[in-house]
Amino acid sequence: MRKTVLFLIVLILAFSVIRCSNNNPTPNNTPSNNASSTEGDKACKETIDSYVVEFLKRNPTVNTYLGGAGLNPSLKEVDGKLRDHSPSALEGEDKWLKEVQEKLEKVDSKTLSPTLVIDREVALAQIHFLLNQHQARRYQERALDTYTDEPFRAIDWQLQGMTQTGDKTYGTEQEWELVIKRLGDIPRFLKVAQEQLESGVKAKNTADYRMLKRNGIDTAEADAKYFEETLPKLATERISGAKRDDLLKQLNEATKAAATSYRELKDYVAKTFFEDVKATGDKGVKEAFRGDRFMMGEEGYNWAVKNNLKIDKPSAQLYEEAWPIVEATREEMVKVAREIGQKNNLKLPEDGPSAVRAVFEELSKDYPKSDAEMVKWYSDAAQRLVEYSRKTGVFDVPSDYKLEVVETPPPLQASIDGAAYYPAPPFKNSGVGRFYISPTKNDLASLKDNNRASIADLSAHEGFPGHDWNYKVMTQYRDKISPVRWLTPGAVEDSSSMWQDSMASEGWALYSEALMAEPQPNAPTGFYTPEERLYQLRGKLYRDLRVRIDTGIHTGKIKFPEAVDLFSEVVDFLPGSCQTPEALKDPAKRASCESSEKAIFRYSKWPTQAITYRLGKDQIFSLRAEASKLLGDKFSAKDFHILFMQYGTIPPPYFREELLKELKAKSK
Repeated sequence: MRKTVLFLIVLILAFSVIRCSNNNPTPNNTPSNNASSTEGDKACKETIDSYVVEFLKRNPTVNTYLGGAGLNPSLKEVDGKLRDHSPSALEGEDKWLKEVQEKLEKVDSKTLSPTLVIDREVALAQIHFLLNQHQARRYQERALDTYTDEPFRAIDWQLQGMTQTGDKTYGTEQEWELVIKRLGDIPRFLKVAQEQLESGVKAKNTADYRMLKRNGIDTAEADAKYFEETLPKLATERISGAKRDDLLKQLNEATKAAATSYRELKDYVAKTFFEDVKATGDKGVKEAFRGDRFMMGEEGYNWAVKNNLKIDKPSAQLYEEAWPIVEATREEMVKVAREIGQKNNLKLPEDGPSAVRAVFEELSKDYPKSDAEMVKWYSDAAQRLVEYSRKTGVFDVPSDYKLEVVETPPPLQASIDGAAYYPAPPFKNSGVGRFYISPTKNDLASLKDNNRASIADLSAHEGFPGHDWNYKVMTQYRDKISPVRWLTPGAVEDSSSMWQDSMASEGWALYSEALMAEPQPNAPTGFYTPEERLYQLRGKLYRDLRVRIDTGIHTGKIKFPEAVDLFSEVVDFLPGSCQTPEALKDPAKRASCESSEKAIFRYSKWPTQAITYRLGKDQIFSLRAEASKLLGDKFSAKDFHILFMQYGTIPPPYFREELLKELKAKSK
């Protein structure tokens, strides 16, 4: 999620120790003048410093993702390991977490500076999540996608963070040695995974059959092929130096063992859970493991929303409030579609949804003819967004800013629906952020869905000014962002994740889409053409709908097939159920149903993640409105945006009051 832009590097001081009390985002980065409000900082700092380092030691993949070695030298060797999910390791971890919790709870928040108040609250929420995950949900017994995805992600992020050693070579000898060590740990990791899954079978605490098939069978095989074929080839191209031949020999041996372990896990899943892995739906699943097993339940969902995302509304309220928002967005899309029709002399149906669909069909005629061309179009759109922001002054974008757009690698294609962004490790000065575009396998209907008008909105979300710009700005100001705010408890991006970081990061990305539609100097209608605006609203629509669907499927209000139908009908304006053979005869409906099913599968295994986009965006708009009202004609949206990002990847309610105070102080 690693090659840092040069203009950022010169502004960043190397992180060799963890800073806690010096990360105060108040003016001039100084603590409060009130001594009583800072006397507890030392104890808090020591506890959080220790917590962050120990957390990264116990979560090697998160350590690599964040570049932990750049934060603390003792974390360098952690990049050669994988997480220990064994019962004994988790028991020891929970004991340690409770000890940290007790220490933090003894610190009176009234004795802390504002930054430490925030950091303490963030750390406690993370600890509560992990303890609940291990002890109440016992999720380690069913976290199949965590087990299949984590080793690949860990090594992929290692490769992204490597030092460039030549024109086309990457990685020092020590960096490749750590990769080999981590590869060597995969057999142990997957053996523990199998043991935990077996415990889940005995406890009747198993993964949903869709995850069993997609991750346990499909992703496991994709990972095996990656380690068996792709990684050795990549290493041959990238490794240089005197030890090249020896490193390649060791790596090839380790990749073979890793591939074998993945296939052993795949065989275990096939034998344990399936009668016929090739059968569709749940027909090939053994009777004991059929049925939906992804629901959190209303009580569990409400707990996660409050503790993890810092949202006070219960799931039932979020569910009910979502639908009017969905309807309002659809009405706006009808209006824009008719404007497009009038501009282009199109004869549109009287029915509003049919008119939108007709415009979509017309726009789909201008589509990329291959996956390679599709990736290029995304890259071109991202560059147009950068130039627009330079021209209008929305952001101050350096001339050497770069954004890399690449095709999603096979092992990640099962979990990336369309596109995703992985940033460079924020604690290091090396690596490159990647804007991934998942290939369609040159499917005509899918390529048409990625037509020219549709490209800009997603480019704004994943690229600029969305994720890529957001992470690079945060990295620039990382000396002001406490390390605890970067942590991703549970996992970086799978069903074990806390998703605490999503409220700010995904909220910012969706906000960025909307920001590009706002009028600016020399751009009275914003960045988008009317055609691109229609797709930007469509992006808003399915994020609006996600709140309804995610709260619905995880609390039993909506069944999985119903959610697929709803997504296809609402987002793609295509009536009819995806469960009938007749609907699938239409190529457009078939493509819609397939993409809808992938989307619902993602939501089903990542509870609460899907709601963070719209709710996070709403929080940013609300905070901006408060700041504008507070400062009046002294308000600067540009200053607000940069300051917002300096608070890191945590939900805005943690820092709302402090941000407003800082903006007010800066305006004087």
